Amino acid sequence: MKKQIFIVAAVIFSSYAQAQTLQDTTIKTLDEVIVTANKFPQKQSETGKVVTIITQDQLQKSFGKSLPEVLNEQVGLIINGADNNLGTNQTVYTRGANSENTLIMIDGIPLYDASGVTSEFDLNNIALNNIEKIEILKGAQSTLYGSDAVAGVINIITKKGEKKPFNLNINLSAGSYNTYKGSVSISGTKGHGQTYFVSYNKIYSKGFSSAYDSTGKNNFDKDGFNQDVFQLNYNFKPLKKINVKFFGKYNNNHADIDAGAFIDDKDYTYHNNNIIAGTTIDYKLNKGFIKIQYYYNRFNRNFIDDSLYTNIYSNYQKGKYNGTENFAEIYTSFNLSKRIELLAGVDYRQTKTDQLYIYIPDYGFPSLPISSDSAHTNQFSGYTSLYFKSTKGLNVDAGGRWNHHSIYGNNFTYSINPFFFIKNHYKIYANVSSGYRVPSLYQLYSEYGNKNLKPEITTSYETGVQYFSENINARITGFVRNGKDIFLFYTDPNTFASKYMNGDKQHDYGIETEVMIHFTPQFSAVANYTFVNGKITTQNSPGKDTSFFNLYKRPKNILNLSLNYNVSKNIYLSTHLKTVSKALEPQYMAAPYQLNAYYTLDFYGRYKFNSNLNVFIEAQNITNQKYFVTRGYTTKGFNVNGGVQIDL
Repeated sequence: MKKQIFIVAAVIFSSYAQAQTLQDTTIKTLDEVIVTANKFPQKQSETGKVVTIITQDQLQKSFGKSLPEVLNEQVGLIINGADNNLGTNQTVYTRGANSENTLIMIDGIPLYDASGVTSEFDLNNIALNNIEKIEILKGAQSTLYGSDAVAGVINIITKKGEKKPFNLNINLSAGSYNTYKGSVSISGTKGHGQTYFVSYNKIYSKGFSSAYDSTGKNNFDKDGFNQDVFQLNYNFKPLKKINVKFFGKYNNNHADIDAGAFIDDKDYTYHNNNIIAGTTIDYKLNKGFIKIQYYYNRFNRNFIDDSLYTNIYSNYQKGKYNGTENFAEIYTSFNLSKRIELLAGVDYRQTKTDQLYIYIPDYGFPSLPISSDSAHTNQFSGYTSLYFKSTKGLNVDAGGRWNHHSIYGNNFTYSINPFFFIKNHYKIYANVSSGYRVPSLYQLYSEYGNKNLKPEITTSYETGVQYFSENINARITGFVRNGKDIFLFYTDPNTFASKYMNGDKQHDYGIETEVMIHFTPQFSAVANYTFVNGKITTQNSPGKDTSFFNLYKRPKNILNLSLNYNVSKNIYLSTHLKTVSKALEPQYMAAPYQLNAYYTLDFYGRYKFNSNLNVFIEAQNITNQKYFVTRGYTTKGFNVNGGVQIDL
């Protein structure tokens, strides 16, 4: 496999040596306006933070994939579940951190699932066709975005409407595992600054067995997935300086699931729905803006297993998990001078949950119901940052946030980010920032809950250099993340009683490298490599500490390589190679299980008949690799899907 990688690399760089006049796509990417880094619009080249942009053009060239599959190709990210059956929970690991340490946002609004074990938001609930672009911000971002933004932020920016009065977009595709996807949207503009975007997305798949049949003879049933998503964006200008936005999203998911690793279950299903609704008001100042926003987010999740049948044992399970989040925020960005911009704001967050789980037989450990009357928290925060841009290349971005939590009281986070430009082609940057995460409602109030849990506190360091020219954009970043009071799930080996508790220290570090090269106006390559490592130090017995590697399901080495070729203005071809090193998965009362290294090779092709019609075909895992990202759960083998896009 290493030999294959070196051959591909040699071909790339020999092509580069023969390249002629190159296009300026890289510079255009650096001039892309982003909002996530500092909460106000700025060019990507003007921030010292590590930001990755997935543009609308890139998303169009990924049509047919899911959002997790697109994210899984990005440097520093692992989406565990992207390679499994549709409907599998999508677990996001950023820079090796636990999944709950990555904050998912829609249009700058933090999203949580208050009904979940860790409150992380499941990416299954977002349709790729509704996304305008994605901004991925690495490192601790708790100063601007609060709890859970410990390792990074993924800001999903939704479509707002076309510039023309009316646009109709239809996407249809079909593929392996009897999978069918479709979407229809209408969008446009009207008078008084009105824009609208209304869409409906549908996915239906018969799927394959989620649990892996190790013998191939047990006749495991297929686990299907059925999803409906409705989304609305409406903007208007009641006054010249005021813009009002209304946003609404509703999705309904139904999936068949199995009882566990290697364990089939023919009648175990889950059904969930999620509704997000809110409004944002922007008021334009002469030298800045004021933004006011409120969002409501509710999850209803239901699980049922009533057949008393699995291929191993019989049981009955029923679970109902409901969670509600309210988020309100007001902030302002103001230019104090040509070189100084001030950001200041306050936000309020409230979460609550009702949960009921019944399991028969319960083996003497019945699950206790959770009521929102007691299982709720709220938090009030104030934050500010100052962005200084000099004429001599040195720039500084620094800020702080004060939080007051209904259980944990006061907490303070900070961020200091100096960066320096050299000869307009190099950017050197560094960042020192703190992060925090409060326990989820489940970790506090369930039968395993512990109200004496302390919040996780981290300090992150990163430094790197970026080179950019007309044809090359390259970046290398090193990072270190130190945490204390890490949340652990502990089971007493004698009584088997379990609860959440705080660990002592977590130390993670790694390197991210990425490069985009345009060899010719038609041919380009994108490559990225991620290395992560880490360990936890915790008290094994009174007065004695032990340290061990604990980045489970997180490979130390991941390489992504894409070759992209515009054969003509009508034909686009792309191939993607991903190599993943071995990883470990924990086992109860046993040594960790080793997940073997693997690679996948994909192909994508698109033919554009005209500006209104194009077709695509995609083949994934062409060499039909057999591998696990979670032991005992099936990953996709060789599969194909194709479709058509109509834009009128």
